[in-house]
Amino acid sequence: MENCIFCKISKGEVPAEIVYQDDEFIAFKDIKPKAPIHILVIPKKHIISINHLSQEDKELMGKMFLLTKEIAEKIKVSKKGYKLVFNVGRGGGQVIDHLHLHLLAGWESTKDRDIPGMP
Repeated sequence: MENCIFCKISKGEVPAEIVYQDDEFIAFKDIKPKAPIHILVIPKKHIISINHLSQEDKELMGKMFLLTKEIAEKIKVSKKGYKLVFNVGRGGGQVIDHLHLHLLAGWESTKDRDIPGMP
């Protein structure tokens, strides 16, 4: 899609802080992070959202999840924990019409915080 910011990032037309890239995917830091670590993992194939996936996208999506796991290991958050989020449609918080998986991490664990009533 010619006006898609994520397509432009994947083509190198718009700068981004890239953490991973191959022929099928690109992962980069979110410019408006919602967590201490906030990485977006996107397929280079333009798919609007989860609602627009087809049977032919099964393998691509499997690769996307495995890649995201590898990125979490690479940035050393896999042992402490992280969150994966897909927003679907405007009502689900999706702002950019290109499928993207949010990898969020870097918070203190509740075990590390002093929470009243918690051992």
